[in-house]
Amino acid sequence: MFDQQQNQALSHELENTRIKSRSKGDIELSYLEGFDVIDTANKIFGYGNWSYNISTLEQVSQESNQNQNIVLCYKAIVAVKVCDAQHTQHISREDVGFGTGIAKTLSDAYESAAKEAVTDAFKRAMRSFGNQFGNSLYDKSRQHQSSQQTQQPKPSNQMNAAPQDYSKLSNLGLSVMQQGQNLIVMGDDIFAKKDTIKACGFKWDGRSKHWCKPLEQQAA
Repeated sequence: MFDQQQNQALSHELENTRIKSRSKGDIELSYLEGFDVIDTANKIFGYGNWSYNISTLEQVSQESNQNQNIVLCYKAIVAVKVCDAQHTQHISREDVGFGTGIAKTLSDAYESAAKEAVTDAFKRAMRSFGNQFGNSLYDKSRQHQSSQQTQQPKPSNQMNAAPQDYSKLSNLGLSVMQQGQNLIVMGDDIFAKKDTIKACGFKWDGRSKHWCKPLEQQAA
């Protein structure tokens, strides 16, 4: 159902800069933020070509902690639907998530628990589409490698360091992504826009089928 460009984007390795971490007891958890998953879906699938629906949102438990805060737990089931560009075919995914709200007032606890449960279920449903949506974070061996990589000094030549360099590309509806030691151009009708792409220092790589630019060249 997905076109070649979407399949290529979905098969890319997850960038370490997108991975966040938090502690839960003695465990360090890696995750993607909800807004990041939405932005990635818009880039890969296109605005209007995907949606999600909350089929279940219910309270699981309610209690008070030692600080006299209200503690609520919510369960959510979210269904994600992704369509092709013509909306003639679609893929649906569904998963469950949980959220906890801790607050002095019942309304604040409800809000936190419900939002967290929906976001958790949404991200879990999206991860079935692969690494770009955090599926690799559930692989403990790869998760260990990612944590080692994030401890290394980050190169100063990442594309985020100078996003203004590619404003001409973004104005044409193109985006620049990091793949290994290269930057690549993603978007529709890339050959029709090749003059602007070349002007930004990218060259066509017949092996990878991408317009590429080495990170070393970016730094220069």
